[in-house]
Amino acid sequence: MAAKVFAIANQKGGVGKSTTAINLSVGLANKGVPTLLIDLDPQANATSGLGLIKTAGSSLYGPLHGEGMAMDKIQPINEHKNLWILPSEVDMAALEIELAQRPDYLHSLRQCLEPVIKSDQFRAIIFDCPPALGLISMNALAAADYLLVALQCEYMAMEGLQQILGVVQKLKDAGTNTTLEVGGILMTMYDVRTNLSRQVDQEVRSHFEKLVFDTIVPRSVRLSEAPSFGQSIFDYDPLSPGAVAYKKLTQEVIKRFGLKDN
Repeated sequence: MAAKVFAIANQKGGVGKSTTAINLSVGLANKGVPTLLIDLDPQANATSGLGLIKTAGSSLYGPLHGEGMAMDKIQPINEHKNLWILPSEVDMAALEIELAQRPDYLHSLRQCLEPVIKSDQFRAIIFDCPPALGLISMNALAAADYLLVALQCEYMAMEGLQQILGVVQKLKDAGTNTTLEVGGILMTMYDVRTNLSRQVDQEVRSHFEKLVFDTIVPRSVRLSEAPSFGQSIFDYDPLSPGAVAYKKLTQEVIKRFGLKDN
């Protein structure tokens, strides 16, 4: 059975995208779902956030240029059974320019990862995309089954959401990825002290209803601190509100996408 592929994306940075990629991946692995996290962001926040050192030659950059296989770049996360990562590095930044020069510029990632997706080794594959809708993110959407949007509870959130949903529709209309679906919207950085967070959450839910996950991720110092220690929130502070939120999200994702047989 081919893995289900999720792209966690937003054209805006600082919305909890990498935090969600890390903690959802660890959460799924903790629940027994074989999970591969693929870091596509040249900043490599998901890589360092799981305690790996950014190393030249460790990313998809080589395989995307025909140098080696993507499968050979995958590393296990020894602290977590059922979790693997394909790291990123600074060289990935050059892909934005290099991909544009290819005739298959939107399908390069899918072709490179096809053996990984069909390997039966993973049940879930999660892309952590760069904070921009450039060619790397577009390749991720062209290769994914589902888009998961991390949406910060702040002013202008709806405008950014409409933009990325418009991109999804354009990819489908163009035949680039006709099966791509918006898998869910996750409200992040919710501040219980402000009316704005509550208003944004209510507005998004009124427009998108069941697409929005029940889980709301709170604004949390502990969530911000965890990556600097190379840990998920489950390892850094398992009783914190952030850990409780991502545990709930994990359960929602498993149920919504049928990631476990039982």
